[in-house]
Amino acid sequence: MKATPEATVFRNLESARDKFEPCELAIGNFDGVHIGHQELIRRTVTSASANDLVPAVLTFDPHPAAIVAPERMPLAIVSLAERLRLLSVLGIRQILVLPFTAPVARMTPEEFVKDVLAGPLRARAVFVGENFRFGAHQAGNAATLRDLGEAFGFATHFLPPVVYRGEVVSSSATRRHLLAGNVDRAARLLGRCFSVKQPVVQGHGIGSKQTVPTLNIKPAPGQVLPRGVYVTETVDTDDARRWPSITNCGVRPTFGGDEVTVETYLLGPLDGETPKHIEVQFRHFVRPERAFPDAAKLKEQILRDVAKAQTYWRRAAGSGTRLLRYT
Repeated sequence: MKATPEATVFRNLESARDKFEPCELAIGNFDGVHIGHQELIRRTVTSASANDLVPAVLTFDPHPAAIVAPERMPLAIVSLAERLRLLSVLGIRQILVLPFTAPVARMTPEEFVKDVLAGPLRARAVFVGENFRFGAHQAGNAATLRDLGEAFGFATHFLPPVVYRGEVVSSSATRRHLLAGNVDRAARLLGRCFSVKQPVVQGHGIGSKQTVPTLNIKPAPGQVLPRGVYVTETVDTDDARRWPSITNCGVRPTFGGDEVTVETYLLGPLDGETPKHIEVQFRHFVRPERAFPDAAKLKEQILRDVAKAQTYWRRAAGSGTRLLRYT
């Protein structure tokens, strides 16, 4: 399979100046890179190709809420690195990750267009959702951007929200489903399974001695994490080995834990070295996490969970269907 070219990533305006090629530009936070984001990106890439321009993205780090409303700072669906990777896979070739600072937050709509979009980024067309707001106190809207685009020489394109089975697709909706444990619905909005990627860490040794051996990872700080027990697929990100699995996300209440961990039991043989880095892809909710009287009772429940996961995978194999996975 032909490798997907990686986008060139700029981490500030100065590094982009004189190096960011004339482009058609999609703007957004793109947390999750859900199917609504994907449609915006698809339109940008298609139009840029037709006009012999570079498809590009302007995104922000940290999330603007971290500066303007820290108390409303949302949990991240994907890491910044994963966000950039997914945008590259979709065909974006240059990305500015604009550090969202207090001075950026104070920019007027006209300053934002003049000093960012039309200046260093050399935008020839801008693609945003129709509810796009920008500038200090979100003073700019679609009409503002259209007028400024005419003044500064770029076209503007406003896309309506993508709706999936009566629900507007958004990062907040995806986040809400994940926090409720509804990973199936979240996957439909994402166009792929929600997943967590981290290095494998040493566990407490209880599983290998008293219950079942697991691969353990710690979720990244600030990332949304569905709590409970799930049917999952575990991927060794270093060599692409895959295993059906059952995963517990929580604090291990049976053993008095207080730190959130992700513990994954592989349903197939390891056949080789223990992975050093894994991605856990969430497929289906099994049950909430709860405390058991002792390790023996917990092990009995884990074996019942394993049986449910095996049934899930047998049915999935029989149906021949899999969720979209782009890597």
